[in-house]
Order: sequence, then structure tokens, then C-alpha cells
Amino acid sequence: MYANTLKLIEQNMPQVYPGAVVRFLRKGTQETYVFGHASMLPTEEKMTATHVFDTASLTKVICTTTVLLKCWDQGMIDMDDSLQYWLPEYKDASVKIKHLLTHTAAIHTWIPHRDQLSAEELKAAYLTLASDGSAGQRVHYTDTGFILLGFLLEKLFQKPLTEIFCAQVLVPLGMTNSGFPPFSKAQSSMIVPTQQQANGQVLRGVTHDPKARILGPHAGNAGLFSTVDDVTAFVQTLFEAASHETPFFSKRIIEALKQPQTTGDRLRTYGWDLIGPTQQLFHTGYTGTFMLVDLKKQQAFIFLSNRVHPQDHRAAYITHRDEIVASYLKESQT
Repeated sequence: MYANTLKLIEQNMPQVYPGAVVRFLRKGTQETYVFGHASMLPTEEKMTATHVFDTASLTKVICTTTVLLKCWDQGMIDMDDSLQYWLPEYKDASVKIKHLLTHTAAIHTWIPHRDQLSAEELKAAYLTLASDGSAGQRVHYTDTGFILLGFLLEKLFQKPLTEIFCAQVLVPLGMTNSGFPPFSKAQSSMIVPTQQQANGQVLRGVTHDPKARILGPHAGNAGLFSTVDDVTAFVQTLFEAASHETPFFSKRIIEALKQPQTTGDRLRTYGWDLIGPTQQLFHTGYTGTFMLVDLKKQQAFIFLSNRVHPQDHRAAYITHRDEIVASYLKESQT
């Protein structure tokens, strides 16, 4: 079914990524493929389908977007609410929840010495960032919006964000192999390592994104570690809700996800990109993860790799990833 896509995945391995776990879902069936190595340093380790990945920005859609949509569906928030309404310490009243969820807030994101700040200092810095006055006019993808949305959720629930994510997403969906740092030594042994740092340390069981690493349990942009089975559980829940009302996702949420919330060349809905002829939900993660979900045709493509291990060759990966996505979009229409 996906012969060319699978060929492309193998083509640049291990130059682009040491290994990957890939799953195709199609109308109740699934195909899983395991490639290469989970680790190259300090020792080589074969990849398995049970390895746990730092999903990076997939956290934005699996966790942050999901919880916010459920809050919206339950009448706790409105998409037109300003962030300032919920976080008075944030001073730009022009930035709305819907702007942050669609990456149209037009917020200046520069924070001097960002990676040297403490969690408290970094949060305070984010709360000073303002829009350039053009919120809602164009899409510009950043982590900032979802970090601010994480602060909003903590204000709503009065709990650390990772506790909210576990209670609202991971536990209800039975995502038992997913979680957030810190991890035990035994748990870390099944986690795919990411980048080797300047001091020689290879990150394993530690969040790759430096902002999320500093913010720890308060980061809404990254930090979720998960397996292909657990990501599948999330996707299957979307499929179920697209065909009938479910306790987790209402039909109202699914219909909102299907609708473009932006205009122009790059269509986005809440949290997700919309791509391809059937406007599939699409999101990527910096560490080498992505997923495509077609709610209309009930099919999906989950790709989990360790492309930043041991070093980050981003440009080569993006070129290769885009070829894989284009191939899948073509083959999935047959």
C-alpha cells in the first residue's frame, strides 16, 4: 500500500536518522514497521516498537490543544477570550486564545539569554512578550503561543501542567507508556536518546527542547514522551469521535478541528496544520516525529524517529521528511 513511502524512509537511513518506528492506520487495520537503531551512542541499540520517544511538539496537539478544546467544549473558555482575561499579568489585551492556538498571535519571541534563565525567570519573560499589532492576520509557527497557553491552563486548573495532561489525556485514553520527566533508570532504559550535548552527555529521558527542559512540568510546547501504541490510542480516539459521539471528544470538537481557522496558503485549525486534498490534520516534532490524521477517510500515518541523535542535521531531515509526507499523501489517496 505504501511501498514508495517505506522506500523513502529507508533511503537516507542512517544518515538522516538512526532509526524509526512507523505505523499506518487505515479503516480499522494497522501496519507497523521498525527501522534501524534506537541508540548509536554511547552504545548501539536496535530499535523496537516498544521504545519511547521524546515527541517534542506533538505535545502541542496531543496534550495542550486537546485539553483546551475540551475546556472550550465545556464552556470554561471562549476562543475569543483574550489571554489577559485569564492571565492579568500578561499585558497585551489584543492576543486571544484562538490566535495562540492557530499561531497567528504575531508575538515577538526573542528572550535574551533564554537558555540560562531559571523556570521562574523564563515564565516572567514570556509574560512580557507582546504582539506586533497584527494578531490574526498571518500564520507564523512558534513555541511561544503554546507556552502561554500552558500558563493559562495552570491558572484554570490550579495544578502543574503535566498533572493536568496526565489527568485529562493520558489516563483517560490508557496511554500507560507515556509521561513526562523525570523518569526512573528503568524507564529511561526504554527511551530513545536524542542529542549529544557540548559536554559529551547524550540526552536520554531528558526533554530535548531547552525551553521545555527549563520550564519542566509547566511547559505546554514539548515534554511528552510516548510510544507508537500510545500515539495510536490518541489517533483512534479521534477516529471514533469522527464517526460518533464519544465521552472524550465531542462532535463539536471534531467539527471544529475539520474547519480551517486561518486563510491563505497555509491553512491551520486549532493546534494543527491542515494539508492535502482531504485537509488532513498534520503536526511535526523537532526531534523527528510527525503524524498525519485523515478524519474523513479514517486513516493515519505516525512517524517516530530519533533524527537529532547523536547530532542535529535539521535541513537534511526536513527535505527528507517533506518527501516522505508528499509520497504518503499521494499513496493514501489510492
